Amino acid sequence: MAVIHRTTMSPGKLELLADWLPQRPWYRGGTGTPQLAKAGGFRLDDPEGEVGIEFMVVTDAAGDRPVTYLVPLTYRGAPLEGAGDGLIGTSEHGVLGRRWIYDGTHDVVLVEQLLALLAGRTSAQDQNESGVTDATVEVRTEGAGVPRGLTGPGGVTDTADASLVTVGPAGRERPVSTLTVCRVLHHGPAPAGDGAPARVLAGWFAPDGARQHGLFARLAAFED
Repeated sequence: MAVIHRTTMSPGKLELLADWLPQRPWYRGGTGTPQLAKAGGFRLDDPEGEVGIEFMVVTDAAGDRPVTYLVPLTYRGAPLEGAGDGLIGTSEHGVLGRRWIYDGTHDVVLVEQLLALLAGRTSAQDQNESGVTDATVEVRTEGAGVPRGLTGPGGVTDTADASLVTVGPAGRERPVSTLTVCRVLHHGPAPAGDGAPARVLAGWFAPDGARQHGLFARLAAFED
């Protein structure tokens, strides 16, 4: 079980994201400095208890209209080998010391736990309270669902509104699938009938306090 520490981080997560977000191809805030506010999210547990996993939702008010982004984060006590492209920055944690913070689409621990969530083998945890399940996170499955033994990332490609993560069985080239992590969030029902065996929907808050709900991630049908 992940333990949520009531302490400080320097620099804070929003500070790090304000530098990192404008460099992403899916960022829509223009050239100005982001005006970020935390808008929601949830956590997943690392079975080994080593890596913090957070699906953080932030809203940027810098543009003509607010835009809400999903940023999956991992927190590590040492650099993750081979994941330099996913490093967001480092921060001094008041209890745990220096933490290396990664875009979680590049971190195998987050990817595997997101797959476990999609398969129903783990549950989402409250973003701010230790040991509390987040019942607002919804997993929908179709057909045979998600098979066991999937791992990743086999590669990460950023588009204008999502990150596409290649996943597949450990030690085998085929079959493979694409795990889509939405980056720009939209309120509303997830599209149906596209053959996706599983998807995650969750909530966040609009700047005016209205509760929003929409698609966070989906696993595409497998390619043979």
